[in-house]
Amino acid sequence: MTTALLLLLTLSSCASLERGKASFYGSRGGKTASGERVNPKALTAAHRTLPFNTIVEVRAPKTGKRVRVRITDRGPYIRGRIIDLTPAAFQRLAPLKWGVIEVTLRIIKRGKKRRKRRKKARRKRGKSTTPTPIGPFGPQGPVLMEGGR
Repeated sequence: MTTALLLLLTLSSCASLERGKASFYGSRGGKTASGERVNPKALTAAHRTLPFNTIVEVRAPKTGKRVRVRITDRGPYIRGRIIDLTPAAFQRLAPLKWGVIEVTLRIIKRGKKRRKRRKKARRKRGKSTTPTPIGPFGPQGPVLMEGGR
């Protein structure tokens, strides 16, 4: 029983680890994929697959430093990189002049997946959306033929 529990804990902790390279982004601002504004002074990051609002601990083995960031964007889109950090988060791990560093990621708290919202059909104001009847009756009532009674 104890061995099985220990094995389960080991496997679950290994599943939440990821190793690779990190860089920094967002020096100029703009909007993130989650809709937030990029704040270069915030401790946030971009990851390709983790849900938004996931809290991740990023550790740089070379410096021994670590930082916790919140996932607010998608990326990086450069092969070999696993996470893009804001300049503030990157500076907690290494000097900005390094540009790219080796890191280990560990998920602290997984964010909730958002359900995609369906767009509601917009109705134009003023005119009714009900169709005009077709047949012998027009929009004002029965149509009278010329010369008839």
